[in-house]
Amino acid sequence: MAAEKAIALVVRGTDWSETSRIATLFTREFGKVRALAKGGRRLKSNFDVAFDLLTVCQIVFLRKAHGGLDLLTEARLEEQFPALRTNLPALYAGYYVAELLADGTQDYDPHPELFDAAIGALRGLGEVGDPRAAVSAFELVWLRELGYSPRLDSCATCGGEAMPGNTARAVFSPSAGGVLCPACGPAAPDRRWLSSAGLSALRVMTEAVESDTPVSLSLTGVRGELRPLLGQTVSFVLGRRPRLLGYVDG
Repeated sequence: MAAEKAIALVVRGTDWSETSRIATLFTREFGKVRALAKGGRRLKSNFDVAFDLLTVCQIVFLRKAHGGLDLLTEARLEEQFPALRTNLPALYAGYYVAELLADGTQDYDPHPELFDAAIGALRGLGEVGDPRAAVSAFELVWLRELGYSPRLDSCATCGGEAMPGNTARAVFSPSAGGVLCPACGPAAPDRRWLSSAGLSALRVMTEAVESDTPVSLSLTGVRGELRPLLGQTVSFVLGRRPRLLGYVDG
């Protein structure tokens, strides 16, 4: 087995034995990797302190040919996010990012843009008073990378106009994949109302994510509308409500 090298974010860890540990790592080069670190719990090992959750490290691992856990042979600490340890909402938001990477991606399905977005979000979480803007930007990248970017220009079902005439609000459905016209909206069991201001802000945010520019959720009244909408959409794609979502929006 040839050794592979990658830069990784630790998104989950489980003790395997008195001396070993299983790490779930989201790597830029290979996507999600689950590896056994033999001796990883010893005070003196090849893994330094690189197994702390939300730690970025350079890893070397041996990839299993027929499934099972890979074998991690080396992990060297590259970056930590100490600001998260002094800001509880930001720390919960970081754990939420890790949950989406651990449970919402497939093994060996690389998404370098998603890796970069996760690192950018973790860096930004410690620099802002309200971490939800960074979380929302990351959610939109996560949805895009998984193929679930919401359709916002026209009805996701029939392609018709979502807000015809002087309509003051639109219908949004996570299961339908975006906004719906007045004819299709009533048939969606998970429909929710989205104001014209909210739809405009969501379009701006999505376009910003597509062009890799900063996302802002500072508009008065919009944040409280869009956070539940994004949480519902993420929950639909994940197949369950993320465990940490309530701590982010609570």
